[in-house]
Parts: sequence; structure tokens; C-alpha cells
Amino acid sequence: MAAPCRVPQLLRASFGRFSGVAASARSFSGDGKTHFGFETVPEEEKAKRVYKVFENVAQKYDVMNDAMSLGVHRLWKDALLHAMHPQPGARLLDVAGGTGDIAFRFLEYVRSQQQRRERRAARSMQTQSWQDISSSYGTEGEDGPREDGPRESRAVVCDINKEMLKVGKQKADSTGTSAGLSWVVGDAEELPFDDEQFDIYTIAFGIRNVTHIDQALQEALRVLKPGGRFLCLEFSKVTNPVLAKLYDAYSFQMIPVLGEVIAGDWKSYQYLVESIRKFPDQEEFKRMIEDTGFYCAQFHNLTGGVVALHSGFKL
Repeated sequence: MAAPCRVPQLLRASFGRFSGVAASARSFSGDGKTHFGFETVPEEEKAKRVYKVFENVAQKYDVMNDAMSLGVHRLWKDALLHAMHPQPGARLLDVAGGTGDIAFRFLEYVRSQQQRRERRAARSMQTQSWQDISSSYGTEGEDGPREDGPRESRAVVCDINKEMLKVGKQKADSTGTSAGLSWVVGDAEELPFDDEQFDIYTIAFGIRNVTHIDQALQEALRVLKPGGRFLCLEFSKVTNPVLAKLYDAYSFQMIPVLGEVIAGDWKSYQYLVESIRKFPDQEEFKRMIEDTGFYCAQFHNLTGGVVALHSGFKL
């Protein structure tokens, strides 16, 4: 559900539980340990193991997304774009953007917005009064009408995994959607960008895989311009008890099997299922966003809480 807009507060709450196991999004305090699925591993080892997971699944990543979600992931990503509602000229940073799904949708959305503006402008020209036409001559320069159109929208896909970016680039080239699109190798916890560079920061199904979620959130805040928006699409806690049982059964009994059949990789998809259960629930993650310094933090559940869309603003 959406929460009322309020200033960040230094609040902490216990994380959600799965089968009686405490779920911790942050690294275990003081001992340099964190979780990799249900395993406890050294912090430096998690990043290497997560990299290997996505290196292994990169070529089948999009096919597996369709298979695991029965195609519903496309609707979740569409919902993210509609909530974002970007306008022409916006600059997007999509972190853990891998194969480019969010960036492609973003560029298509802003192009459609620009085309809509141009159609409205054309209609208004057809119905101009003689006063409007006369005043338009006053805006012409020596070389004709001025072209002060909006700046070009751009999307930067940033991912730590080179294999995922490689697949994304191949998709962009094959569909002819490379214009306005950049691909950058980078770590969500230490982004290779200057301060206040982007209007929108997105991360879809990626933040649960970082070792220090609080550090990734700080980096999101740093690279956003004042007024910029943070949007995170991530698996979350199912709110309906009956649906929760069905979802758990499907996740643990079917998804690793699909991973083995389609991608030849049971273990990677077992990790992905387990990592979902270790991620904080909707309210706890919202508090983490507020603690970082974002304002007006809120979330919306999708498909009964299977996925949640969190957002916040940098002021």
C-alpha cells in the first residue's frame, strides 16, 4: 500500500521471517559475514558468487524470466514505467539493468510522450488565430524559426556483470534501439558516476543481490539530481496467507527445476529463490529508503505482494 509522504526517520524494525529463519538484508554486524541465499558467507565471497550466478544464467536470463513468472514480469516492468511517467529529456540510470528491459521501455515511453506532444502542437497550429500567427514571427531568428526543443532523453544501463551487459547490447543491436542508450560496467555500491547526474534511478530485481543494500541506496541518492526519483522493483512478502503457501511451494519446487531444464543450472535458481526470502519486507525496505535520506518513500504491492514497487525522492 502507499504510505503518506513524510521525512526520513531513523527507525529500525526486525526483518520478516521465512520458516522461522530471521531474514537480514544488511551484513551481519562486526564479523564480516553476510548471506548468500540461506548460506552464511564472508562478505567478499558473496559478490564473487553472485557474479558467477548471473554469468551462468545470462544467455537464458530473459527466457527464464518468462518461464518463471509466466510472462507476468513484463506487466511488473510496465507498471514501473507507468509509475515513473518519464518526460522527454529525462536522464535515466538503470542499475543492475543487465539485459536492458527497463531502459528499452524507458526510451520507448519517452518517445511516445514526445510524439504525443508533437501531435498536440500540430493540432494547435491548425487552429491558431491571426494574433498567434503574428506573434510567432517575433520568435524567429535571422536564420528562421528557433529550434529550442527538449534535450534528448538518455538511458544508462549499469551492471557489474559483463555477460549480462553483453546480452543487453545484442538485444539493442538486433532491435535497432541503440540510440540514446549507454552500457557501463559498474558496482551498485560504488557507482562510476559524478554526483547529481540523473533524473531517475531504477533497479529492478537487483538490489537484493548486493552485499550492502544501505550502501547501494546511498549511491542512488548521490547520483540523483535534486528532485530526482528512486524506483525499485523487487520481490517482496506475499500478503495473502493462501497465496503465500502456493508461492513458496512453486518457488522451491518448480523454479530450480525450470532452471535445470531451460538453463542447465539448478543451483543458480535455488539461490535466486532463497535470496528473495532474505530480502526485507515492504515496510522494512521503505524505512531503509527513508533512513538513506529519500523523501516521500512509499510502496505499491503487485500480484499480492509477490513484487513491490518502492519509490522516493531526493530533495
